[in-house]
Order: sequence, then C-alpha cells, then structure tokens
Amino acid sequence: MNTPVLKEIRIYPIKSLGGISLSEAVVERKGFRYDRRWMLVKPDGTFLTQRENTVMALVEVALTDRQLRVYHRHRPDDVLEIPLEETTEEQLTAYVWENQAVDSRVVSQQADDWFSRLLGFPCRLVYMPETSLRPVDPAYAQPGDVVSFADGYPYLVISTDSLDELNRRAEKPLEMSRFRPNLVVEGVLPHDEDTWYRFKIGDLSFYGVKPCARCVLTTIDPETSRKGKEPLKALATYRRLDNKILFGQNVLAETPGLLRVGEPVTILERRPARLPFS
Repeated sequence: MNTPVLKEIRIYPIKSLGGISLSEAVVERKGFRYDRRWMLVKPDGTFLTQRENTVMALVEVALTDRQLRVYHRHRPDDVLEIPLEETTEEQLTAYVWENQAVDSRVVSQQADDWFSRLLGFPCRLVYMPETSLRPVDPAYAQPGDVVSFADGYPYLVISTDSLDELNRRAEKPLEMSRFRPNLVVEGVLPHDEDTWYRFKIGDLSFYGVKPCARCVLTTIDPETSRKGKEPLKALATYRRLDNKILFGQNVLAETPGLLRVGEPVTILERRPARLPFS
C-alpha cells in the first residue's frame, strides 16, 4: 500500500452551516483557524444546528482574506458579509449542549436580522474570541486542551477508504460532506484511523482521542436538506458499540503550524481499535 496522504482539509466557519475545502490551513489549539469560531444561537444563547433546522444544510459559506460571505444556495444574490475580525462589544453566554457555557460576542444586528429571516424565528450570530477557552472533555484530553464551537473536539479525521467501505454497504453512495471531517486521508485500510494514537501530517503532530459517535445530523442530505435512513442504517450493521455508531476519529493537535493538502501521514503509535474491523 502506498504512503497515506492528506487528501483534503475542510473547515466549517459557522457551526452547522456549509463547509469550505482548503489547500492549506493553520493548525491551532481550538481547531483550524476560522473553523467553527461562529455559531447561531437562540436569544437565550442555546446553540442551533441542522438537527432541528435542516435548512441550515443549504447555507453556503465562502472565506476571503477579510470576511465570510454567506448565502442560501437557492438565493445566491442575497449575501451576508461578515468581517473576520469585527464584532460588537455585546457579550452573550452561548451554550453548546446543555451545560457548556461559552463566553462569546454578538457579531452584528445585521447578521441577527439576516439569519432570523432565513430561519423564520429570532436568532443571533455569535463569535468566540481568542480569550474564550472552552475545555475539551477532561476524560479524554490533557489539561489546557480547548475547542471551538465544535461538538466536542478540535479535529475529526476520516479516511476515504472508510467511506468506500461504508458505500459498499449503503443503499446508495454517500458523500464525505455528510460527516463534516476536518482531515480527509487516503491510502489506508478501512477504519485504520480508529487505531491512530500519535501521528504526524507533514511535520505537525496530532493524537487520536476516541472514535466519533455519529448522530442524526449525518442523515441530512447536504444537497437537499432532506432526512433519510442512511448512513446510520448501514453503519449500525457493523459500526455499533455500546449503543453508539462510530465513524471517524476525534483528534487533538500537539503542534501548531501550517498544514497543506498532499502532505504524507505517518503513524507513530497505535492502540487497539475499540471496534475491530477486518
């Protein structure tokens, strides 16, 4: 088998909206620079995702040197521009899940109005400043490990080989975008990423935390926003453990720096897979 390589880098600047494929990205403690640093919330700070608001799957995000450009896929002329470095002084406590309070700042009234019109109910767009430190679950992380507005971990790695194996079993072919990875690797055995404890991509070091438990969000077709049974139906036949369905691995970064597509992946240390596959 050839040396595995990093095939794709993906970020999701606004949590649960469209992703962006990059040729290179800056690795930071919380995740890639600009990855899930913004989030939509209800007026009380409760986070919003595609799980309850499937229209969010149709909202595209583009990144320029100075701003995010946001638009509904079916209304591309109605564009919201969000400066990368500007927010209001208004502070708002946002909540990822029920008990994870995160200090954040309101982006702008314009953004609140635009997204409220999009979703059909009042909501706000908040930003996580660098001073806001949301800890990673201490059961799986080292002291000082932090994360953005992502569900739980700064990075998610999935191999194209794992997706190929899933598509061998699924009712119809599925795209990688359903699983919202940050690091897409090719050139390994299916689900080999489950065993990566310490690994390098290029010169940067990472370590695997635990397999990623998948939820109903993966059943939302990112092209249509419609819900279906896959991929959870197929995954349940061979990727179920302790009533959880596993696909991909959550990852933390050990060293910051610039990462580029095409760089080699070197596995330094493995641990037994929680869900062995052959």
